[in-house]
Amino acid sequence: MKLEIKNITKNFGGMQALNNVELTIDKSEIIGLIGPNGAGKTTLTNVIDGVYKPSEGEVWLNDERIDHLPPYKIARRGLGRTFQVTRAFRRMTVMENMMVPAMAINPGAKRQNVINKAQGILEFLTFEHLANEYGRGLSGGQQKLLELARLLMLDPDFVILDEPFAGVHPTLQETIYGYIDKVRQEGKAIILISHDMDSIFTLSERLVVLDFGAIIADGNPQNVKQDPVVIKAYLGEDEEEDY
Repeated sequence: MKLEIKNITKNFGGMQALNNVELTIDKSEIIGLIGPNGAGKTTLTNVIDGVYKPSEGEVWLNDERIDHLPPYKIARRGLGRTFQVTRAFRRMTVMENMMVPAMAINPGAKRQNVINKAQGILEFLTFEHLANEYGRGLSGGQQKLLELARLLMLDPDFVILDEPFAGVHPTLQETIYGYIDKVRQEGKAIILISHDMDSIFTLSERLVVLDFGAIIADGNPQNVKQDPVVIKAYLGEDEEEDY
């Protein structure tokens, strides 16, 4: 498994959102991606998964260049993500929501096999009691869990989680922690974007920091959080003792 971001620059008119970003992930690990608001975190993930095309640079997945591909083709090659704003199908049940990505990736799959896989995932996420609930009836935290469940249906090698803990009840956060641990144990790589510093430093094995569209630190979280450049740019001078 290998994901390579090579010299990625992204411009929106006269604004440069990403500046010569280089990043390589070649093993199963949890990578925390942090930075101040406007640093370029979501823009970078949108370039990686094909929502945006880079102004310059290349994205390679398992030795195949993918930055010219649409998102659905990138998903079929083993890269999946959740979004900061959940996107459940509101007029479909949880089970129907689960079946959509699996059938889209593999239209020839047997319906019962897909249902069985979905039931297993829902049980793992302690979500099976809501299988017949419509998307519009779910709370914000439950919709986050549904997004994670749909992502598991794709069985991607690389997973991008964009603010999975935002607005989530602490009990549901523990379930999401369990999900992340399960995915990691299955040998997958996870890019975790979160403003929740406790979760970042608890879960991450590697920490990447963006500021003004450029990577200013990449390494062991304990070392990165003590970097004066990171403290000044993201955590703030007064936060040094808290982390």
